[in-house]
Amino acid sequence: MTLPPDRPGPALARGVCRMLLAQGAAPLTEFAPAPGLRVDVLALARDGAVIAVECKSCLADFRADAKWRGYLDWCDAFYFAVDASFPVEFLPPDEGVMIADAWGGEILRPAAPRRLAAARRRALALRVARTAAERLLRVLDPQAGPG
Repeated sequence: MTLPPDRPGPALARGVCRMLLAQGAAPLTEFAPAPGLRVDVLALARDGAVIAVECKSCLADFRADAKWRGYLDWCDAFYFAVDASFPVEFLPPDEGVMIADAWGGEILRPAAPRRLAAARRRALALRVARTAAERLLRVLDPQAGPG
């Protein structure tokens, strides 16, 4: 399946979230692990591992993005998610690769193992939980208060 030409990034993120959820992880889109950073998908695995996924809709999108390296300090596993037509040979060989579309995805290359410090993992997990809870409340009650 090809991605909708007008919104390939969100379609990739949706497929990645579906795949991660099927694997037992809890994904969250558009998460800021630190000021100045915004990862496309950040997920907490059942074992507490933090998975970061940067969705790249085309080679030009990848080449224009230098901030992805900043995500490496905020995860146990880092992946690029691309569609089946993306030339994966241009992606860094030490990073994981997922092939995805709007309906799902699969891991093409596993991520290099990293290990977050316990204090950072705890703080990050709390921020993920709070962010997810606040987003859910805003869907259920858009006038719930400041945010």
